[in-house]
Amino acid sequence: MAIVQWDPWQEIEDMFDRYTRAVGWRQRRTKGGEPATAVDWSPQVDIAEPPQEFTIKAEIPEVHKDDVKVMINDGVVTIEGERKREKEDNDKTFHRIERFYGSFSRSFSLPENIDSQAAVATFKDGVLTLQIPKTAQTQTKSIEVKVQ
Repeated sequence: MAIVQWDPWQEIEDMFDRYTRAVGWRQRRTKGGEPATAVDWSPQVDIAEPPQEFTIKAEIPEVHKDDVKVMINDGVVTIEGERKREKEDNDKTFHRIERFYGSFSRSFSLPENIDSQAAVATFKDGVLTLQIPKTAQTQTKSIEVKVQ
């Protein structure tokens, strides 16, 4: 399994972002009132482990499948993409905008017993489903160490 460096400040920021989305607060803004250019949103993800595979489902509505990229590198699965904002229409008056737009990236570490070459990704109804089969798990061997 790949070693991923822990960034406590990023974890606190992610936790705060999840909280503000859950309570319905508006997204962060820069001093000029524009949406923050950092990751404004990230898709909700379910990770399951049936007996033969790992399954990752990500909700990414209104994102075209050509705008999504899935990579597996050293046991880390990364899902990247972009939800593009509608073209500005001067005839419309928006009373509320709660959906997030822009680029997103989610990464997850998986155990070593995956077959990344056989991974399959499907995209249907705004849900990306990634199925990563397991390989034969290596048996760990116990060794008794005598204390002197």
